[in-house]
Amino acid sequence: MMPYAADDVGRPIFLISSMAMHTQNLRQDPRASLLITQPDVSGDPLGSARLTVVGTVAEVPGAEVRDLYLSRYENARYWQDYPDFAYFRLEVSGVYFIGGFGVMGWIAAEEYASARPDPLAELAPGILQHMNADHADALVEIARRFAGESADKAVMTAVDRLGFHLRLQSGERIHGRRVAFPREVTTTEEARRVLVDMVREARASGG
Repeated sequence: MMPYAADDVGRPIFLISSMAMHTQNLRQDPRASLLITQPDVSGDPLGSARLTVVGTVAEVPGAEVRDLYLSRYENARYWQDYPDFAYFRLEVSGVYFIGGFGVMGWIAAEEYASARPDPLAELAPGILQHMNADHADALVEIARRFAGESADKAVMTAVDRLGFHLRLQSGERIHGRRVAFPREVTTTEEARRVLVDMVREARASGG
C-alpha cells in the first residue's frame, strides 16, 4: 500500500524512505507493481474494480515531480526535507484491469500512456454509492434491458464516461457485465440523466 501521484502519462510517483523495506527491495530489483483499488461500496472487494500497474521503479530528481506530488499530499512537505526520503517513479510496462467478476484484461503500456483521464474519476464513488443504495431495483431492470441478463440482484462496481460495470447475481451464479452509456457523460448530472433515461427505456420495454 503506497500513496502515489500520477503524472500526465499515468506514471505513479512515490516519496519513500531508504529505511523502508520496499525501498531496499527496489534497490536490489527495480521490478514492481502497484495495485490501485476503488473505494469498496458494495461490501465485496472482489467485486470492485481494480488496476495493477506493472513496471520498473527508479529514483527521480525531486525538482521534476515535487510539485505534482505535494499537490496531492500537502502533509508530505514535512517529510521531503529528511535526507533519507527521495522521489521514485514507476515506468509502466503493462496494466492489468479487473472490472469485477468476469471483466478483466491486459492494457498495453502505449494505450495506457495515451489515454486521457476520465472525467468521472473523482465523482465515481458518489455515483456508485447513490445507485447501489437508492436504485438497486433500477440496476436489475437496466441489466435485463441493456445486458440481456435476468438477474436477482445487480450492483454497480465501476463507472466511467462511457459506461459502467455490474456485478450480477442469479441464484448462486455471480458474474459481471459491462453496460455502455448511450452517450458519453462527463458530470454527475449527465450521468444521472442518462441513467434515468435508461431506466425509463427498460420499464417501457417491459425490462
